[in-house]
Amino acid sequence: MSIEVALHNTPLAQEHIALGAKMVGFSGWNMPLQYEGILAEWEYNRKTCSIFDCSHMGEFIVHGCAIDSGLDRIVTQRIVDMPVKTCRYGAMLNEQGGVIDDLIVYRKALQEWMIVVNASNIEKNAKHFRERLTSKAVFEDISFETAKLDIQGPLSRDILKIFVPDIVELKYYTFDEFVLLGGKCLISRTGYTGEMGYEIYCPWEKSKELWQRILKNDKVRPTGLGVRDVLRIEMCYSLYGHELEETISPLDAGLDKFIDFEKNFIGKDVLLKQKSLGMNRRASCFTSDSRRSPRAGHKIFDEQGHIIGEVTSGTFSPALQMGVGLGFIETLSDNIGKKIFFGDEKNKATGKIIKRPFYKDGSLKH
Repeated sequence: MSIEVALHNTPLAQEHIALGAKMVGFSGWNMPLQYEGILAEWEYNRKTCSIFDCSHMGEFIVHGCAIDSGLDRIVTQRIVDMPVKTCRYGAMLNEQGGVIDDLIVYRKALQEWMIVVNASNIEKNAKHFRERLTSKAVFEDISFETAKLDIQGPLSRDILKIFVPDIVELKYYTFDEFVLLGGKCLISRTGYTGEMGYEIYCPWEKSKELWQRILKNDKVRPTGLGVRDVLRIEMCYSLYGHELEETISPLDAGLDKFIDFEKNFIGKDVLLKQKSLGMNRRASCFTSDSRRSPRAGHKIFDEQGHIIGEVTSGTFSPALQMGVGLGFIETLSDNIGKKIFFGDEKNKATGKIIKRPFYKDGSLKH
């Protein structure tokens, strides 16, 4: 007997339905998969501007000193030296060195932090923070009162400066508070698509008006989860539940540069041991020799037919006009340029391991 679990709605659910979006369940939320289609929405993001409803993401506030609160020990990145109004990407680990979630830390003030986490992990992450922060920290979960709209694409700055002229001053991986529609919103510039982009964090009740106002500009189109997945795979960005999970270490996932071994953090000893013993597997990216796309769960084979890995994400890349994939592959030697096969024992396609990312022509840091 199957039990149906009610899905959460973002404050824009009815807006998506009115625009003809195909809705699907994703990480416990009722979300738009696509509107006009994946290829059309890919064009908007790569060439003009698109808007995503990311209100399903989780947001936490922590008040306290980075060290005394225990926050610095929870994340793999050093945060004590972060300037106010900057962001850092990192991860939080379990005692076995596996990734509980990847996250972005925002330093709002000397002793105030916002942490943005994945929608599928809000409850689990909140529990983790509450259990590991010290009595000197104050923790708030503001996920269900904070809406998040992502404006992405090479024209995103031009679109947003109509509403917020000072947005032109915002540098990559920084944020500030701006007056928008008569109220204050936190706007950051990080991105998940490889293009210039901004994230607007606003009160739940303000999101509908903001969404409608931005979409009045004919250079902006609504886009869904389907194309967001294509865009992030083209950039070789990890997705929790695919390239990241509690049985995968950040070293496995290739997130070395987001780990500061000069500080203490949960799971550090396990990672140091993993480094000393050597890596058994490594996140890799590969292209198909055709338009055939790899799929999560496909096996990866060497030229002798031995299984050497597994695909975690795959898609057809409109940028490369071929299939592309991410996966974990045995680290026996330098794999770049290596010929591989993907699929199953009966039906394999050929491909080649390459350096990340697949898409190199974006406007991300312009």
